[in-house]
Amino acid sequence: MTASPPEVPGRFAAALASLRGRRTRPEVRLSEIPGPRRVAPYSLALEGEVISGGVELATGRFVVLHDPAGQDQWRGDFRVVTLVRAELEPELAGDEMLGDVAWTWVTENLESAQVGAIATGGTVTRVLSQSYGALARTPDAVDLEIRASWTPTDTDLGAHLEVWADLMSTAGGLPPLPDGVTALDVRRRTVEP
Repeated sequence: MTASPPEVPGRFAAALASLRGRRTRPEVRLSEIPGPRRVAPYSLALEGEVISGGVELATGRFVVLHDPAGQDQWRGDFRVVTLVRAELEPELAGDEMLGDVAWTWVTENLESAQVGAIATGGTVTRVLSQSYGALARTPDAVDLEIRASWTPTDTDLGAHLEVWADLMSTAGGLPPLPDGVTALDVRRRTVEP
């Protein structure tokens, strides 16, 4: 005799439904990966990459956590946790404003998308890699990592997915699409969690 799987709460099912079929820029590729099991009773995780001209510009993760009982730190029953990584121009390593600018990408994307988000927090990390000895010919590299999380105020998490995809695209150096313009590509991938 096998145990039946636990029933998915209605709010989590609605959140997942809002992600299905959500369209992103054609340069953004998404795939589902196992979600974390210890942080919340219900989760979904997506891995993403931004590829243009055959070159990977940025990578990241989008995680949805749901605890029907809510969590005080979240100030709600959902939490969106994101990660974005991109390699930047070495000249940017010394720019004191780099962290501030990268964080404004998070806050401005949330504001311009007009998604309900509270308890927003995160970190911006930059790592300068310089090579020596046998690797001395390897060019210097600056890796940027943006970790951000927030609590959505409703179950329309598809809009939050778009915020994260835009954040990856911005970190990867793609120009923003003008307001009201949607990039069309018949090969465009949609989310199917």
